[in-house]
Amino acid sequence: MVGRIFGTDGVRGVANRDLTAEVAVDLSVAAAHILGEIGAFADRRPTAVVARDPRASGEFLEAAVIAGLASAGVDVHRLGVVPTPGAAYLTALLDADMGVMISASHNPMPDNGIKFLARGGLKLDDELERQIEQRLEEPWDRPVGADVGRIGDSHSGVAAYIKHLVGTVPDSLAGLTVVLDCANGAAFEVGPAAFAELGATVIPIHAEPDGLNINRDCGSTHLEDLQAAVVAHSADAGFAFDGDADRCLAVDAAGEIVDGDQILAVLAVAARDAGHLVDDTVVATVMSNLGFLHAMERENIQVVATTVGDRYVLEAMRTGTYTLGGEQSGHVIMSEHATTGDGVLTALQVASRMVSTGRTLADLAAVMSHLPQVLVNVPDVDKARAGTDPVLQDEVAIAAARLGNSGRVLLRQSGTEPLVRVMVEASTAEQASEIAEHLASVVRSTLAL
Repeated sequence: MVGRIFGTDGVRGVANRDLTAEVAVDLSVAAAHILGEIGAFADRRPTAVVARDPRASGEFLEAAVIAGLASAGVDVHRLGVVPTPGAAYLTALLDADMGVMISASHNPMPDNGIKFLARGGLKLDDELERQIEQRLEEPWDRPVGADVGRIGDSHSGVAAYIKHLVGTVPDSLAGLTVVLDCANGAAFEVGPAAFAELGATVIPIHAEPDGLNINRDCGSTHLEDLQAAVVAHSADAGFAFDGDADRCLAVDAAGEIVDGDQILAVLAVAARDAGHLVDDTVVATVMSNLGFLHAMERENIQVVATTVGDRYVLEAMRTGTYTLGGEQSGHVIMSEHATTGDGVLTALQVASRMVSTGRTLADLAAVMSHLPQVLVNVPDVDKARAGTDPVLQDEVAIAAARLGNSGRVLLRQSGTEPLVRVMVEASTAEQASEIAEHLASVVRSTLAL
């Protein structure tokens, strides 16, 4: 039996060491069998769309993925460099049986990843990933002759995705000046083009990918250049994407950061005001700042909390048929327009809210105030006992009682390491730090390996 190779967001690793061409071929063949069978039709072969971000290793991994799919009898639409949400949108638009995105998102350039999408551009659930892993070991009959898959380039894909993004904004963005940090990634073309088509004045930075510079001191994980550019150009706002453009963070006109919680709060209020927020409910993760929860309570908006990971946010949204969810990291999912987080879509919707209300981004973001949040990672511990150890649980209860409604404590196990994350929010940074460090010391002493 093959061990678990899918993480929380596809298969990732150092390209050509962990994630090799051979692995890419084998995964693609297995995915073709599982996802192709789900959408099988007697009168045609399965189809797939394949996209990538600009990192150099994506070139050989794209070739390997396409080779695996075609060898398994799947016809392939090669999209080239497209954001992850663009691949999801085009999987649905082209009525493909599956989609493949080759990207390691915000990870450094040497990493890469393979993410599979089901029909309709939906992320795979755990069961489908398990079936793909199991199929890796199994023998299969190779098609020959006319039964092998065919490969074609979809030259109109990027334009179709841009048209879709522009269509989500009801009014012109004329008069708005924005700086876009494209992370030298997959949004380098799509982001500036969508804003420009809507009439905004666009100042792109880090929008010249060379295969090696993706995420290098830029994008949503490095906002310094964006902050400086917004101030230098007297822009109204700035938006930063990550390498595959499925997340977005923002900067207001003064160069102050507007994080994912604030963006989600702004969009939740906007959707509520427009009558588009189903059951006046937004989905967020347990790591959302307590200030976000307080803000939503003041606005009479309910919050459904999930574990960390945009896939879990999406699952909760589907279960409750909710239209908006997101994470502090800037993954925002608007199910009216997308099946996954979409950084450019998020930026456009925030910009549209600025224009429609005539308010600055700073003013809109003031709907919530951050409580100081301290996160301490405690490595090399028995994380499985974090939720049951009586000594640790007593200390957590004491800390929670001390904080009352003005803060909270959260212990979370790492999904991949022997590590426990201790997160504390409090009315002051000093108190949050003090309690977090105390609980971290308790974790070390009680859960030591």
